[in-house]
Formats: sequence, C-alpha cells, structure tokens
Amino acid sequence: AGPAEVGRVRTAVICAPTPPAPDGGLDLTQVEAAARTLAAHMRPHTTVILESPVRPGTTEEFLRPILEQGSGLRAGRDFHLAYSPSRVDPGNRDFTPANTPKVIGGLTPACTESAAAFYGRLTDKVVRARGPREAETVQLLETNFRHVNIALVNEMAVLCDDLGVDLWDVLRCAETKPFGFHAFRPGPGVGGHSVPQDLTGQAPHSLRMVEVAQRVNAQMPRYVVQRAAALLNEHGKSARGARVLLLGVTYKADLADQQATPAEEIATRLMGLGAAVSYHDPHIPSWNVAERPVPRADSLYEAAADADLTILLQQHRTYDLQGLSVKAQLLLDTRGATPTGAAHRL
Repeated sequence: AGPAEVGRVRTAVICAPTPPAPDGGLDLTQVEAAARTLAAHMRPHTTVILESPVRPGTTEEFLRPILEQGSGLRAGRDFHLAYSPSRVDPGNRDFTPANTPKVIGGLTPACTESAAAFYGRLTDKVVRARGPREAETVQLLETNFRHVNIALVNEMAVLCDDLGVDLWDVLRCAETKPFGFHAFRPGPGVGGHSVPQDLTGQAPHSLRMVEVAQRVNAQMPRYVVQRAAALLNEHGKSARGARVLLLGVTYKADLADQQATPAEEIATRLMGLGAAVSYHDPHIPSWNVAERPVPRADSLYEAAADADLTILLQQHRTYDLQGLSVKAQLLLDTRGATPTGAAHRL
C-alpha cells in the first residue's frame, strides 16, 4: 500500500519477519521500517496490532516510541496499541485462522477491546490477555514448547537407534495414554519461520532448556548424514561417489516454503563427503545449495532405483511410500512415514 492508502486505514497489523540477529536476539529491522512508514501517515483512533514474533516488552518498549514519535500521537489515548501472537499453521486443513482462537493483549483495556473487535470479525474466538507482555509471552511459550518437545523426541531417536529400539513403536504405544502425554515426531531438523527464543542477554535468566533444545535440533542434519554414511558402509559402499537422492526439500509437507529447511545442510554435508546429490520435490522446480544447482530427478521411481541411497526428508502427499520402498535400493526414512520394515527409519 502507498502512503495515501496507509493514511486511510483504521486498523493496521504489523506482521513483518523477525529473523535471528547475529547477537542471538531477533532482528527487528523490518518491524521498525513498517512502524515508521505507518507512523508518518497514521491518524487518530487508529488501532495498531503487532503480530511478529518478538521478546516480551517489544510492543511497549520498541514499537510504541516509534509510533508516538513519528505520528505525534499518544498510544492508549490517541490510538490503540496491542499485540497478538501469530497462530498460522501453513497447510493445516483442520485449523485455519477462522477457527483458531486469537489472543489479544492491549496497552489499555480500550486497546484490547478495539483489537478484539477487529479479530472478532475474522475468528470464532478471541482470548483477552492482561496486556501486551502477557500476549508476547504466549508466543514465546508456544514456540519454545514446540522446539523443546521436538528436541526431546530427537534425542530419543538417537538413543533408540543406539539401543536397537523401535522408536516409532514406542511413540505408537505412548500416545495411547489419554493424559499427561502429547506425541511429537522426530525429524531431520527444525525449519520454518518461528525460531526458538532463549532471551539470552535480554532477561534476568536465560531459558536453559531452550538453549539445549536449540543445540539438539541443530545437530539433527549432521546426525542424518552420519546415519546415511553408516547405511552405505553397511551395504559395502562409501559416501564418496555414492548417488544420494533427497526426497522433499521443503521445511513442511505439501508446501513450497524452504525457510530454514534442514535439507540444505544435509545436502551440503553429503556433498562435502563426496556424494553425488540429487533431489525430487513436486513443489520445488529448481534448487541451489551453496550457490550450486542440485540436479532434479524427473522420474521419482527411476531416480530411486538408480540411487545408492534415497533419503526421505519430507512426506509430501504425492509420494507413494509403499511403492517407493520397493523401488529404492536403500531407503532412509527420517519421518517415520514408511510402513514398518519397509525402510531404515530415524
């Protein structure tokens, strides 16, 4: 939208990306740019809602001064200011923005109600937090909950492989417990737009469990490559010169989004071992890793039959995993998507 359009809006939602910053925090450059543009054209009685993932306190300590200084208006008096954590799960057909409860935390009760009135037209349920900090901390908790639990089950995957235990059978049995347990699945790494936040250097106490979870999840691409090399060795082949096919290089199934996909590090490490890497993904027509184009397989079955090792990184709906397990010479399933006994599973 141009300046004229920005000046006419009554409700502005800032959902700019906040990628990791070099210091370990979050880069708020794009949030700042959006806020300054908005402030220069903002009218009284506008409702401003921040949805970007941020540390607690950002709405009041970072966003508010930018808006007030740029507009000459005062938050809570001349315009409404609130925070609402983003709850979007791309590709989820069961839970959409319309049926996912929306948390709102305003600078004042009037700010909360103004934001709630806006979201009330878009979603079935609005949940009012005590204020922006509480709403921001909801985002922090929800994001870290996912990463910590994935890290736990990733560690279990490594342990179970060492012990000769079928982790996927363990998960199948464990998730029958109707209370006190929520099943997560291991994988080749954690991708996506939501990054874990430990607030190191920004709060009196860092979240040590989150720090450990980050390290565990960051090691999974390396572990997948180690498993791949070991499988090749067990079948009398070396990683050097081996033809390795990667299936599904997006961060999430059935999407074309490659944000922070672990496939990139896995491909880089395999190439570093001397493997000839190719890929297949119905959503990605071309793929570069380390500024080098990776050959794309046109025929999935032919490529799997020709490859010394096929690694399933993402379980797109279009993949016939039963047929794939028959065609592939050697198959490593990092998602537990293949039938029991049909592949080597993470």
